[in-house]
Amino acid sequence: MKKTYKIDVDCANCANKMEVAANQTPGVKEAVVNFMALKMKVEFEEGADEKTVMQEVLKNCKKVEDDCEIFL
Repeated sequence: MKKTYKIDVDCANCANKMEVAANQTPGVKEAVVNFMALKMKVEFEEGADEKTVMQEVLKNCKKVEDDCEIFL
């Protein structure tokens, strides 16, 4: 399953850090952050619970960029 989320991030470098953090989260098959559109596209692994995985993605992103936001 793929979903797109609106994000809030200040710079392209921060968006890149968010993408790396999201891709390292268990349950995420692939995450792509588009800084210009302020969107994150996430493809989930088979059988992953989207809400639980996205809570972990948000936590991991906050570790690398504390003022970022993902609108779940």
